Order: sequence, then C-alpha cells, then structure tokens
Amino acid sequence: MSSPVRVLLVDDHTILRDGIASILNQIEGIEVVGGLSSGEEAVNDFANYRPDVILMDVMMRGMTGLEATRWIKEQNSAIKVIIISSEIKKEFVSTGIKCGIDGYLPKDVDKATLVEAIRCVMQGQKYFNAAITNLVFEDFYHSEKTSKKENRKTSRDLTARENQILELIASGKSNQEVADILFLSIKTVETHKANILGKLGLKNMAELVKYAIKNNIISMD
Repeated sequence: MSSPVRVLLVDDHTILRDGIASILNQIEGIEVVGGLSSGEEAVNDFANYRPDVILMDVMMRGMTGLEATRWIKEQNSAIKVIIISSEIKKEFVSTGIKCGIDGYLPKDVDKATLVEAIRCVMQGQKYFNAAITNLVFEDFYHSEKTSKKENRKTSRDLTARENQILELIASGKSNQEVADILFLSIKTVETHKANILGKLGLKNMAELVKYAIKNNIISMD
C-alpha cells in the first residue's frame, strides 16, 4: 500500500485551514500533516512536516505566499505548491508561475477539483482550473495582438520624402544618384536611409529590398 500524500496548509485564516483539513482528511490517500499561518512560518518550518504538497494562500501578513513559494522551491524543488486563494488576478498567476507554483485554485473550489489538483501535481503535471486558464490565455492573446499591432511597420509610417528615397534605394540607386535626383546632399540621404531602416525595423539593405518587393514598392521586372 502506497503512503498517503502529505499535505501542508498555509493560510492566515484558521477557519479556512480547518475547513480544508476536514475535507481532505476524509479522502483516502491524502493526509493533512499540519497548518501554518504565514509565509514566514512556511519558509522556516515546512521541512519539519515533510510535505509532498503545500496548499498556499497568496495574501498573508508579512511574506506573501508567492515569495514563500520561491524560497521553498529553491530549498526543495520536489515539493509541489498549489496556490489556493480568493485573489484571482493574472499578475498573481504569472508571478506564481515564475516562482515555480504547480497549480492555482480559487478558494471556492469544490472538493473534487481540489483532490484532482493534488493528485495531478503529484504526477508531475501542472493544474490550473478553467477560470484561471482563461484569465492567463486572455491576457496572453491580448498581449500578442497588441504587440503585433504595434510592431506592424509599413511605408505609411514614413514621410513623403522617405518614401521617395526608399523607392529609389530599393531600385538600386546609389546614395549619390539619389542625392542628384532629389537635389539633396549625400549626408542627408544617408540620414534618411538610417531613419527608414529604423522606422521599418529593418537591419540592412538586403532586408530593405525584400521589404520593398514584398510590399509592391518596386517590382521584380
């Protein structure tokens, strides 16, 4: 018979700790080995309880649960930490992932989901319920969409003069030829060329020519 999963509870609300302990102690294969009321206590005393899984609140007096998680993971990465909190915020989730959490659940989670999360992380998997997964991915897709929109550089970002110079340079004209055609100094042409590359996010002339062809600024004929 395998040993039960040893669970340590860390929350500054005694009633909540007792409630979760009462639920979990009824589940075969799970044993609540103790309860602590702060991040500092968790950091200082977790080893004494030899937990397999820690259910950790986020917002507690003093050290947060995320800070405690980072420290505990540095000491013993084998311990699984599931954040269980009424604070469902994307910044907590993203910071928690960086700190090494194995799961994140809201405090109003039902018994079946709580047990499923514990067993899931014990198998080496991560567990985030649907609400938290949606929150994270919604933020991810929004960031990706915003980033792509901000990074979508076009010739419309250039001035009329820069577009003239872009077309001439991409067509193979030298700086001197462009200067002669537009009655500019070579230095001015070089300055415009540097500005064009910067605005379009291009690194060199080869990329500039490819850009011009792709955007029908010049033709291959």
